[in-house]
Amino acid sequence: MEVIRLLEKTLSKTSDITWKGLGIINEIIPSKPFQPVWAHAPFPKSSERTKPPLGLPRETDSLCPGCVKELREDIQQDRKDWRDIIKENPAMIKAYIYEKDGKVIMEKTCEKHGRFEDLISIDPKFFLHIESLFMGDDPQIPENILRTLRNHGASSIKYSRGGCMIVDLTNRCNMMCRPCFMDANQVGYVHELTMDDVRKILTDAANFKPRRQTAVMFSGGEPTLSPIFLDACRLAKELGFFSIQAASNGLRFALEPEFAYKAKEAGLRIVYLQFDGIGNEAHAHRRIANLYDVKLRIIENLHRAGINVMLVPTIVNTVNNDQVVPIVEFAVQNAGKLAGIAFQPVSFTGRDDDIPEEQRRRERYTTSHLAHDIAKWRDGLVDPMRDWFPLSALAPFADAVDMTRGLDASWGSMKCGCHPNCGAGFVLLVNKKTKEAVPVTKFINLKQMLKDMQFISDHYRGKKWAIAQMALSLMRNYNPDAAPKGLDLHTLIQLFLDQSGVKNFGVPIPPDKYDWSVQFIAAMWFQDVYNYDFRRTERCVIPYGTQLGEISFCAYNTGIGWRWIVEKEFRTASLRDWYREHGRHPIYASKKPKPIPLPEEPQGVPVNLVTNIRANGKANGKLKEA
Repeated sequence: MEVIRLLEKTLSKTSDITWKGLGIINEIIPSKPFQPVWAHAPFPKSSERTKPPLGLPRETDSLCPGCVKELREDIQQDRKDWRDIIKENPAMIKAYIYEKDGKVIMEKTCEKHGRFEDLISIDPKFFLHIESLFMGDDPQIPENILRTLRNHGASSIKYSRGGCMIVDLTNRCNMMCRPCFMDANQVGYVHELTMDDVRKILTDAANFKPRRQTAVMFSGGEPTLSPIFLDACRLAKELGFFSIQAASNGLRFALEPEFAYKAKEAGLRIVYLQFDGIGNEAHAHRRIANLYDVKLRIIENLHRAGINVMLVPTIVNTVNNDQVVPIVEFAVQNAGKLAGIAFQPVSFTGRDDDIPEEQRRRERYTTSHLAHDIAKWRDGLVDPMRDWFPLSALAPFADAVDMTRGLDASWGSMKCGCHPNCGAGFVLLVNKKTKEAVPVTKFINLKQMLKDMQFISDHYRGKKWAIAQMALSLMRNYNPDAAPKGLDLHTLIQLFLDQSGVKNFGVPIPPDKYDWSVQFIAAMWFQDVYNYDFRRTERCVIPYGTQLGEISFCAYNTGIGWRWIVEKEFRTASLRDWYREHGRHPIYASKKPKPIPLPEEPQGVPVNLVTNIRANGKANGKLKEA
């Protein structure tokens, strides 16, 4: 291995020299603008990209929680026409984000309802580090889109096609959770999409310019309760979307193992699985006694069917924040079956709209809390200042990949250009056999590589030139001395080309192709009315596809309340009438938690996950059958 490392060092230095030589050529000989057929405008140069106000202190536009509550009531009681809010800016007030007592605070005052203050970050240095890696906006989306598909007044998404579009198939659910974005089963009516609705939403998305790939995530409620769930997956696949997902509690995949195979055949690729911690006690607030055991069965059934799983823990301070480290260890120990973790620091909306101030302050959990908690895992393996980056830092990689696909590509690559305060994370390489885990940023100079990717997209000279430059950038930013044992540069390059989409665009990587698994561990911190920032809404990359167009995640679930507007305008039936016609579906929740009976496993096929995770986030050795 020492000889290999010596060769890698030589190659890294040679690549750096070659890169600089190509850079001189790029500066001397002008390149042509890059505008593939799927784009609505040429790619802007990095120097031309806009940015929102960043840093501390700063001013932004937010919402008054009191005015929002009154506005929603007026709309629900038909005292105000929801169309008026497109022309007006109701409930909007100025907010100030600044450092106070070693924390980052948002403060705002309404003349009618008084002063509001909320916590944005417990670590100002980390907050500024994440913002420093925001590489700039895409061009604003076309005016015709802003007038039609995204015509939602101050809540309109102005930048980015978006990386994941959510489609709520139903507001019915088979659980009764807190927190819940939509207050499922409690609003007194059913809002359920038809196939015609889904076809219109997906067709509009497929015809959107810029025509980038976007994940299509079917959600709810519980999307698998919808009678059109499988047909909706098939339609998304037929229209050319390659990342078809479901945000699910997974119960149906546990109770009906064959349903996972049907979903895979229909096109389902990833399940974002609600997951709160290790052991049944960590899930007790969901009011199902054996929910952890059920989750293990779900993961196994999905893995056997060939469907990837992302764990989605909602973290509430003083409720389950002690589970962060064990969840990360669980994901690493089960690399190959889990694609990563999408942590969601709590957003006080839906069922938590009227949370008392004292409880809100106690339970508030931010991305910075998460970064500090994960820093306790495996003796500080993950460094918040070295390894964490905003999700939007991946945007230059998407632009560079687009260069490798040329001018005639029918779709652009998936891209995440959200505000740096929206989401952040890090990437682990995990050895599937030894469970060794290493942050990629320990041996790759991310900051320089981001600049390299911008340089590539600033100077388009054809597919082969772009591929060569991407490989050179990876090699010159690679530090062999910090790389994990057993990982060589050749494998790293192949893994990078596969994972980025340069090779086999849109095709999943065969699970046994590499000994190393890429796990993305991130936080997506959705807003509520207490910390709402319209600069974030304008750059949303997770729109809801609805009967009223594509609406920002946070504007839909919180903000002025677009979810309530859509569901009021297009409700299917009252809950009573729905039950009368269709019967009641099971709801697994009771004041005294009860277990869910699970079907017997096929003979000789045990649940084979590492489950014996200690509280400090390390496994006690062997695989344990659940």
